[in-house]
Amino acid sequence: MKNSLKPIRRSKARIYFGKKAFRLKRYLAWYLDGKTYATIKQKEILPYTVFTHQTPLLRKLRDVDMWLQHNKVINLRIASKQLNGIVIYPGETFSYWRLIGNTTRRKGYVDGMVLFHGQVQTGVGGGLCQLSNLIYWMTLHSPLTVTERYRHSYDVFPDSGRSQPFGSGATCFYNYLDLQIRNDTDVRYQLIVRVTDTHLVGEWRAEVPPFHTYEIYEKKHAITREFWGGYVRHNVIHRRVFNREKELVDDEWVTENHAIMMYEPLLPQGTTTET
Repeated sequence: MKNSLKPIRRSKARIYFGKKAFRLKRYLAWYLDGKTYATIKQKEILPYTVFTHQTPLLRKLRDVDMWLQHNKVINLRIASKQLNGIVIYPGETFSYWRLIGNTTRRKGYVDGMVLFHGQVQTGVGGGLCQLSNLIYWMTLHSPLTVTERYRHSYDVFPDSGRSQPFGSGATCFYNYLDLQIRNDTDVRYQLIVRVTDTHLVGEWRAEVPPFHTYEIYEKKHAITREFWGGYVRHNVIHRRVFNREKELVDDEWVTENHAIMMYEPLLPQGTTTET
């Protein structure tokens, strides 16, 4: 499982033109890849809850100003409205960025926290990884199929307060680091997301009761000292599948993660980012 990583330094010109190229490639894919993308939103909520989850909006993070957290809430409210109520019909694909669109100031987005090569920066629309993390985590507890997901390349904050396995989120960056989910079942699923005063709340709902429940866990967790002097964290995410009688019917490989640690692994743990 070991995957050797080391920090990569790229010039500003390469980063700029690289973003342009990747975004163009994504725009072309949205219209030429032959997928049927989910576009229909409905106010009527489908009757059965498949899985629900919530994460706190405000957390004190090491070396992160709280105004970035408050701005993140503004961004989450705007983006959540674009996704709330979307229905994925059988055979359709949910695309996170195709539904949200570009996060511009004209749409009301403000500067929020952005993680770039392991460093905390500010950017318009920052903080939306909390939303993609939430949707990915809920999807792992559903029969829907994750067809595109990007892991965080850097482990920025220690584990104190982490309630989910390391690497169980999905990073996002408009528009080429997308989260895509396909409905390979024969029933409709609906995404419900909203922002309360204290939490980001999400649900996957369906038109029939769920047949299975899921338990997500990690295996082969390890921290390795690399030749360049830093540390890399590794694990494999699995999920157990249970039927309605609570009997184990499957144990599935989900993904593996490798991330450069931005803190000393043996230091006392502090605060962490939401997942």
